Amino acid sequence: MKVLSTNIATPRNILWKGREEKTGIYKLPVEDPIYLEKEDVRNDHVIDRKYHGGVDKACYLYSADHYPYWKTKYPDLEWKYGMFGENITIEGFDEKNIKIGSVYQLGSATIQISRPRQPCYKLGIRFGDQGVLKQMIDSLLSGVYVRVIHPGSVAVGDELQLTKENDDGISIAELNTLLFHYDENTHLELAKKALSDILVSDSDKKYFRKKIKAY
Repeated sequence: MKVLSTNIATPRNILWKGREEKTGIYKLPVEDPIYLEKEDVRNDHVIDRKYHGGVDKACYLYSADHYPYWKTKYPDLEWKYGMFGENITIEGFDEKNIKIGSVYQLGSATIQISRPRQPCYKLGIRFGDQGVLKQMIDSLLSGVYVRVIHPGSVAVGDELQLTKENDDGISIAELNTLLFHYDENTHLELAKKALSDILVSDSDKKYFRKKIKAY
């Protein structure tokens, strides 16, 4: 899995429900390497610390392989890497194959897969269509946030290399299923597995635990 683009936010003012807000979702490719710190990416602009940044959301990765899918849905947009607000656009990344809690070397940084992305209205503003939120949820093509175990720099061409897999963990796609598509008859055992995994964030557990009637 190779890094195709590193992206940093250009802060912009947006209008939402009659109120002006600032957002850092408008990320654009940069030529220089980026530096992953414990709670964010150096020189990036994390505006709303309640929902972005922090230990469990220090950096956001999105798959370049998903871009063709979205381009067919939104052919009139001006497409560049960083469209989803990701800091790192990476080739060969598949949510079905990446497990929550697994550890990777990325450039000189060591990262751990932490949480799938839950899209918000700011992505809808960037795409000019709030319907993109449901489309992302339904597709399971969420990308992922990571914890930064050891800070370091990441450049275009760097490889995402697995160093320690969470063998008994669940995939990003499976966690997305629990968060947004939970069915008691189909997913109860998966939910039990996720709830017992200390590497699944408490915030995500809280989100899907309330849907479970039999556990």
